[in-house]
Amino acid sequence: MGLLRFSPRLQTYIGTLLVSVNPYKELGIYTKRQMDIYMGVNLFELPPHIFALADNVYRTMLSETNNHFILISGESGAGKTEACKKVLQFYAVSCPSTRVLDNVRDRLLLSNPVLEAFGNAKTLKNDNSSRFGKYMDIQFDHKGGAVGGHILSYLLEKSRVVHQNHGERNFHIFYQLVEGGDDELLRWLGLERNCQKYSYLVRGECAKVSSINDKTDWKTVQKAFTVIDFSEKDVEQLLAIIASVLHLGNLYFDKTIRGYATLNNSMEVHWLSKLLGIPTQTLQQGLTHRKIEAKSEEVLSPFTTDHAKYARDALAKAIYGRTFNWLVAKVNESLVNKDSTRKTVIGLIDIYGFEVFQVNSFEQFCINYCNEKLQQLFIQLTLKSEQEEYETEGIEWEPVPYFNNKIICDLVEAKYRGIISVLDEECLRPGEATDLTFLEKLEETLSGHPHFVTHKLADQKTRKTLDRGDFRLIHYAGEVTYSVQGFLDKNNDLLYRNIKEVMRQSQNHIIKHCFPANEPDSKRRPETVATQFKSSLAGLAEILMSKEPWYVRCIKPNDGKQPGRFDDVLVRHQVKYLGLMEHLRVRRAGFAYRRRYELFLQRYKPLCPDTWPNWKGPAAEGVAKLVKHLGYEKDEYKMGRTKIFIRYPRTLFATEDAFDVCKHKLATQIQAKYKGYRVKGDYLKQREAATKIENCWRGLLARKEKERRAWAVKVIKKFIKGFMTRNQPMNVDNTEYLAFVRHNYLMRLKDNLPKNILERHNWLTPPPIMKEASHLLRKLFTRNMVRKYVKGMTAQRKAQLQLKGLTSALFRGKKENYPSSVGRAFADTRINEQDINIKVLQTLNQEGVKYSVPVIKYDRNGFRPRFRQLIFTQVAAYLVEEFKIKQRMEYASLKGISVSNLSDNFLIFHVICDAPVKQKGDVVLQCDYLFEALTKLCVIMNRKSIISIVQGSVRFDIYPGREGFVDFKSGPEAMVYRAKNGHLMVESAKAKSR
Repeated sequence: MGLLRFSPRLQTYIGTLLVSVNPYKELGIYTKRQMDIYMGVNLFELPPHIFALADNVYRTMLSETNNHFILISGESGAGKTEACKKVLQFYAVSCPSTRVLDNVRDRLLLSNPVLEAFGNAKTLKNDNSSRFGKYMDIQFDHKGGAVGGHILSYLLEKSRVVHQNHGERNFHIFYQLVEGGDDELLRWLGLERNCQKYSYLVRGECAKVSSINDKTDWKTVQKAFTVIDFSEKDVEQLLAIIASVLHLGNLYFDKTIRGYATLNNSMEVHWLSKLLGIPTQTLQQGLTHRKIEAKSEEVLSPFTTDHAKYARDALAKAIYGRTFNWLVAKVNESLVNKDSTRKTVIGLIDIYGFEVFQVNSFEQFCINYCNEKLQQLFIQLTLKSEQEEYETEGIEWEPVPYFNNKIICDLVEAKYRGIISVLDEECLRPGEATDLTFLEKLEETLSGHPHFVTHKLADQKTRKTLDRGDFRLIHYAGEVTYSVQGFLDKNNDLLYRNIKEVMRQSQNHIIKHCFPANEPDSKRRPETVATQFKSSLAGLAEILMSKEPWYVRCIKPNDGKQPGRFDDVLVRHQVKYLGLMEHLRVRRAGFAYRRRYELFLQRYKPLCPDTWPNWKGPAAEGVAKLVKHLGYEKDEYKMGRTKIFIRYPRTLFATEDAFDVCKHKLATQIQAKYKGYRVKGDYLKQREAATKIENCWRGLLARKEKERRAWAVKVIKKFIKGFMTRNQPMNVDNTEYLAFVRHNYLMRLKDNLPKNILERHNWLTPPPIMKEASHLLRKLFTRNMVRKYVKGMTAQRKAQLQLKGLTSALFRGKKENYPSSVGRAFADTRINEQDINIKVLQTLNQEGVKYSVPVIKYDRNGFRPRFRQLIFTQVAAYLVEEFKIKQRMEYASLKGISVSNLSDNFLIFHVICDAPVKQKGDVVLQCDYLFEALTKLCVIMNRKSIISIVQGSVRFDIYPGREGFVDFKSGPEAMVYRAKNGHLMVESAKAKSR
């Protein structure tokens, strides 16, 4: 167990039995590279691996031409299904490959996702738990190619269709269809993409599981359908059946006045009718009435609501169960081997593991009974084959005691007194048989049995742990308490005869196949489910007894499905009940390795000089010589009649290590001799050939060198003459040189062209012969760049540049802070219409508002600052307070506008005071958008000359006859104040040079 816990692979051997712990995560040890490593090697040559076991089974089958099976067992969630997949994948890669064989291989591999979708479900212990037993035969031809297969299924858990425990799900296919089916398919099936809408999918309240991707799994199933030869019609009708089960679960029954059941959701009946191809009226009658034979007449008796629900659920289970059997048969059709010659077989058993839930019912009883039978088979085959071999070979052997679970198997299956017999008797007897009467009959029949306990039979302490409707079996794997509720119904698994007749009217060919017209009616009761299962297990045991066994025991490290957590108590319990301790004792008391003398001698004869390279005598004598030379101790091996037995794995490993070293030495010696012989012959041939080639090659090189030098002299002469006559008119001597100069200049120019119009002066200096061409090219290139720039310019950008151009003409080089305004884009206006008083706006709209900007107005007397809005119309400029127009300045009355040459934002409007409309006087303003506002005004007035840029101070009229002054100067920081001389002093910070 320590090896299991700390091995990174979580796998080990007990003899040829593989023990594998579920890591609950990907380990990266099941890749194609790992398959190649384990292909064709002996079981103990490499670390334990399921690929090693699979390869040894395969090679043993080929060499001995007999049939084998691999029994994969363990608790639910221990990794049995995954182990089975890995074995199949290994055979898919390792077997010979042809087009036909590849087709069979693909079908074998892809049968798994289909059967998992329809037969697996999430349980409390496993997100992908097999809810049916599966035995798969893989058939091989004499060359080892997989040529066919056959699958047997056992006891599908049909009750899961209509009921799931809390935290569990229905079969995967339902969720895959709802979540992964395309919209058109769902519309055709009458389904919605919401599992919560379907009663059969939410009984366990666990429709969504983070570890399951239903959409991806749906795509895999769709691909598998095409590979396994399902026609479009087969898939269409199969999905119609799955959808019909969901619709069936949504049927609800109302109660009439007389207490009978009547259907109330006609839409679900409509979809059932459409999908199954059965008339609506027939369906409604079949689901609400039962046909009863009264003497020679047949009478329809209406159901109560409880009976109707029971009949509905029974039909859903029957449809799904029979469809699953059809599906397995269909898969078998695609895997059938057409060749009638003898085939060898490897069987794979992936059967449900031992299950213990909070509530255990009829399904867990059957599953655990199956595990009891397989455990009995395992112990018998293991101990029997081991002890018989020692006896046949004449090896001393002391039998190893082990727990024989035959007593538990007999408790379940014994004739007349077994649980199954009592259950069948209770199902068949006339009168009111119930689950509790069945329990009473068990107590009466099995009272005193050491492995059977009920509330009535238990002692005072045990009785506290049992309900009155429970019985407890002490299995080989531990105690399991079963609730008898539903045992009789599930064992009978009856379907009313008239419902079968309704199903036979279906136009769906799968349903017709599942409910054949020649099916015997219930005049003679069919075998019960438990009896059928017991018979099928007996048949499975016969199949397995005829083959050579190999075992994989899967261990679940913890109940939480958590990687890296190892629950010692849980693992010890599994090791104990799986019979690994008994098997280990057998191996410890016996021998870890055995091999026929001929095979042992054939492999290891290079280790002894007496047996290498060929041994002429009997194989047993050769092996005796070999082991003596290797220094085996007497207690390390025994010589049987036909085989050598090696007790300790370390002895075998030491022999293998010596063989590896010897192999390399022998290979090196053989390789050296052979290489020497080959190399010497090759050397002599090569030396003769090299001499001939060398002579020819040297002559060829000398001739080529002479031609190359003559050409080079000619080219250099031409180049020198061209350089000397480069300034003369074009002639024979300088034509090629000048062509080279032109080409060279143009190539350099191509890599050094200006990137934009601003770099147009960066033009490569041309040689004298290219000056004219360079001038023309430069002109053309510049024009092309300008054209591209202009073409790429929007109307808005063009208007912006025109305004900027006007601003440049007005202020560039005249006002200090002009450069800082170049990068600021002009706006259409700086005040939104909603920010202007509505009355003011109504007044100005007659003239058409062109531009508005916030300003600070300085009073003519005292120079107190006031916040105002400056608005330009088509006719005049307005100074606006919040609610009224303070001053109107017609453009005709404007004498001019003065601004300083410094970096301030002041402007003075000079107005004509003796105009027809009397003006108040000149206006002193400060505006943050000075350049934008003045440029807009110039455009509106169409007068550039109206703006004056002055230095020092500006005189303005306070009112006619009285004047004031604004003085401008530079300072460390910007400020505005009234000077002692009464002037307005505007001090501006010096603008930073760009």
